[in-house]
Amino acid sequence: MTVEKDQILAALQTVTLPGGASLVEKDMIRALTVEGDAVRFVIEAPTPQEAARMGGVRTAAETVVGQVPGVASVSVILTAHGPAAAAPKSQPPSLKVGRHPTPQSGPAPVAGVDRILAIGSGKGGVGKSTVSSNLAVALAKEGRRVGLLDADIYGPSQPRMMGVSQRPGSPDGKTIIPLKAHGVTMMSIGLMVDPDKAVVWRGPMLMGALQQMLGQVEWGELDVLIVDLPPGTGDVQLTLCQKTHLTGAIVVSTPQDVALLDARKALDMFKSLNTPVLGLIENMSTFHCPQCGHESQIFGHGGVADEAARIGVPMLGALPIDLDTGLAGDAGTPIAAGESAMAEAYRVLARRFIDGGMA
Repeated sequence: MTVEKDQILAALQTVTLPGGASLVEKDMIRALTVEGDAVRFVIEAPTPQEAARMGGVRTAAETVVGQVPGVASVSVILTAHGPAAAAPKSQPPSLKVGRHPTPQSGPAPVAGVDRILAIGSGKGGVGKSTVSSNLAVALAKEGRRVGLLDADIYGPSQPRMMGVSQRPGSPDGKTIIPLKAHGVTMMSIGLMVDPDKAVVWRGPMLMGALQQMLGQVEWGELDVLIVDLPPGTGDVQLTLCQKTHLTGAIVVSTPQDVALLDARKALDMFKSLNTPVLGLIENMSTFHCPQCGHESQIFGHGGVADEAARIGVPMLGALPIDLDTGLAGDAGTPIAAGESAMAEAYRVLARRFIDGGMA
């Protein structure tokens, strides 16, 4: 029996909120997809505080959809629109982030995390952070338990892209409680420092902060932790590869020659540090004109695929230039959280990671 979206929406119409309105009437259903007998959707509350009170609503929505004839599995994510509220000033976290690293004998795992993927680039501006956040959300929509660590200490962008601003708590001055957004558990140095202040730290402070965010954050049980690296080949990359059991690295580049020159340096760095490169992603691959439908290769064509073939690693995907993707990131709701051609592109990329055993 074929399941239609209208049947799912009709079922969700019966799930009411305090005040009598339904989830559908309040326009809180996002990213509804039906694939055979599997249904996935997101319930997006107006605020994080309201989302925290909607556990029963989520359960009810999952139950009524599961009762629709032909539905065999239901995946529901409860998230919130917009930034989280600031932590009460009366209960500031007592943890200090940024210190000299503590000695350790060698690469260490992260408790509860099955796989750790480092996403890097040779240079800035190629969309590495956009790919990281959207891939994390897409993997979560596919049912994976996903963490996202923003390791770009000097230029953290994930709080804005994921729509969070609440400062993480620390119940004992040692443990960091991460935030959740769009089904993803996340942490960033940008949540621990004044967003208007520059982080002026030398290498040891960077390494210590990274060590804290990996080892002191309560990540819980995760299938995959995505680490959004800063551009280049500096202290953060060196520390991560030498001190953490990485599953492997993914390098993001645009097709243009100048980006590939720097991408090759990142690839060489991972090779030197004995970190497996699991594949390459070409971002800003093509531009589809929304007016006439013409396709243009603004930054050239095929460069990343050729590089992947040259070094013998998979070409994981080619993502087009898309205005809505940038706008969605600026608004704090990654494009992968919704329904669009770009959301589908990230879903396909996420499935490639899952089917390849990377996530």
